[in-house]
Amino acid sequence: MFPTQRPRRLRHHPQLRRMVRENVLTTNDLIYPLFAVPGTGVAVEVKSMPGVYQLSIDKIVEEAKEVYDLGIPAIILFGIPDDKDTEATGAWHDCGIVQKAAAAVKKAVPELIVIADTCLCEYTSHGHCGYLEVGDLTGRVLNDPTLTLLGKTAVSQAQAGVDIIAPSGMMDGFVQSIRQALDTAGFQDIPILSYAAKYASAYYGPFRDAADSTPQFGDRRTYQMDPGNSREAIKEIDLDVAEGADMLMVKPALAYMDIIHQVKQASNLPVAAYNVSGEYAMVKAAALNGWIDEERVVMETMLGFKRAGADLILTYHAKDVARWLD
Repeated sequence: MFPTQRPRRLRHHPQLRRMVRENVLTTNDLIYPLFAVPGTGVAVEVKSMPGVYQLSIDKIVEEAKEVYDLGIPAIILFGIPDDKDTEATGAWHDCGIVQKAAAAVKKAVPELIVIADTCLCEYTSHGHCGYLEVGDLTGRVLNDPTLTLLGKTAVSQAQAGVDIIAPSGMMDGFVQSIRQALDTAGFQDIPILSYAAKYASAYYGPFRDAADSTPQFGDRRTYQMDPGNSREAIKEIDLDVAEGADMLMVKPALAYMDIIHQVKQASNLPVAAYNVSGEYAMVKAAALNGWIDEERVVMETMLGFKRAGADLILTYHAKDVARWLD
């Protein structure tokens, strides 16, 4: 006896499949990461991330125009300064590399949303995400002094024209501290996209090449989350929501789709998934060797993030995805 319900009836025609598709990817979902460096005319490819470059501000502006023309609504800026120190001065200085890049992009493409990664690891001489005790070689970041620097950084970025502040250091109370700093400085309307559930992941390796942010000693496990934990992610997002976060991020994405789903179920805020450098590099390496169909694998992965509950996707594939969607 054949069943009266036959799911294949809704699969036999391409247009029919389109009509009943449960999750749809559009360019509105995409955020493109960019790495800003000092100089002019600089475009240095990151060896572990084919197609991704460290770019001087003039080149960042060119990329921003292309991104906007492709229909991608936002970029996120990371900065690599000339000089680094223990107080991450380049992160919060008015003439910092991200501040200058943001101002240039907003002048050239005012409609494009500019997000700033608000962290200190790219700017500290030791590569950690905040203040360290003098002489401490364990990588134990001092929480509260770091909050002060993050607040200064967020205000400086907002003054430069950044539209969204995205703190990524996983310090306790960082959303509340940044929110207070922004409000006090008159930036009540600047939203915070919190890296609410950021794991201590091996998938970040290529990013540390791109951002020159590898810790000089120790690791980041004292402040980033343990990969074995999921309930802790909900605790983290509850705290960030209570402190005033406007959007929440899960990072990495590919190995943490269960976390994306749980965060989506636990909150009514927009949820972002960061398709990180290691995820990108694996796909690129396999595609360059002819082992996979890059377009199909990337698009299937993007839909997987959407299906898990992501409203936004930060991905180095963004420009290619936008072209494939066209």
